[in-house]
Amino acid sequence: MSGLNPEQVPALRRGFRFQWEPAQDCHVLLYPEGMIKLNGSAGAILAEVDGVRSVAAIVAGLRERFPEAEGIETDILEFLEVARERFWIELR
Repeated sequence: MSGLNPEQVPALRRGFRFQWEPAQDCHVLLYPEGMIKLNGSAGAILAEVDGVRSVAAIVAGLRERFPEAEGIETDILEFLEVARERFWIELR
């Protein structure tokens, strides 16, 4: 079970920038020391992380966008936990 509070608001940490990288043909997370290539699922989740929407709102939006994806809530929460552990995002 996730340790995330549904009311928490995830935001990219200072120094990180999320963008589409045509040369890589994927979304990436840029930071001063390098770049992280993201798979499609990670890119879809991080695209929702805007520092305004709560974890619950992100989950609801992605569940609506991908209704056929079983277990999507667990996948989203697990990814956000990993992103927090790797210091890509912070929770407010």
